[in-house]
Amino acid sequence: MLKQIVTVAALAAVSGTAAFAQDSDTLRVGMSGGYFPFTFVKQDELQGFEVDVMNAVGEETGLEVEFETMAFSGLIGALDAGRIDTIANQITITPEREAKFVFTAPYVFDGAQVVTKQGNEEVGSVEDLRGKTVAVNLGSNFEQLLNELDYADEIEIKTYESNIAQDTALGRVDAFVMDRVSSAQLIKESPLPLQLAGKPFSEIRNALPFQDTDEGRALRDTVDAALTTLREDGTLAEISDKWFGTDITAAE
Repeated sequence: MLKQIVTVAALAAVSGTAAFAQDSDTLRVGMSGGYFPFTFVKQDELQGFEVDVMNAVGEETGLEVEFETMAFSGLIGALDAGRIDTIANQITITPEREAKFVFTAPYVFDGAQVVTKQGNEEVGSVEDLRGKTVAVNLGSNFEQLLNELDYADEIEIKTYESNIAQDTALGRVDAFVMDRVSSAQLIKESPLPLQLAGKPFSEIRNALPFQDTDEGRALRDTVDAALTTLREDGTLAEISDKWFGTDITAAE
């Protein structure tokens, strides 16, 4: 029986902090605990798609999974400092991240999505973001995706630790950008008056990053092999169907 340990880590500043010694029988997994339905806390219990996936990885590998929750913007720094072994929080593979970390194969396939206040007829797609104020989560790759648009200089981007949905619904920003799966679930579960604006405008491949060291690469290979088994035996699809009613773990 896998023992799940949850540690709430207040890591406001992780740069320069000495790495903790790695227990070879433990997989330290960082996540925000505030990204429904991937990772969130309900009735004092950490749960969600990512939690189920990592617990399944623990069962497959025999590793004890230790979850550490912190602000999303601190996750990359915590991994870089060696305070955690990986991040399970829908981390998108980007060239910048690949230059620094090693990744498992993707286990979630998604797309970047524009979301607006319900009834907003000015923004119907990503092309309509010209001259608009757009919110993104601090530390996410969505700011980079917006900056890669040909008309990026016409968009005012605001980074948030939280409340991007609330501020959009209140009209404080014109739209926010998040992955389509999370956006659709947020709209379904939340009382906030929000709507999807157009189709996803960029493919997203999410995977688990590890330090680019001998130890990190070895741990990545172990977890990657477990993910392959869980994909082939249908476990990943079952977990996805539980949380989303569809399989987001397979490329179309």
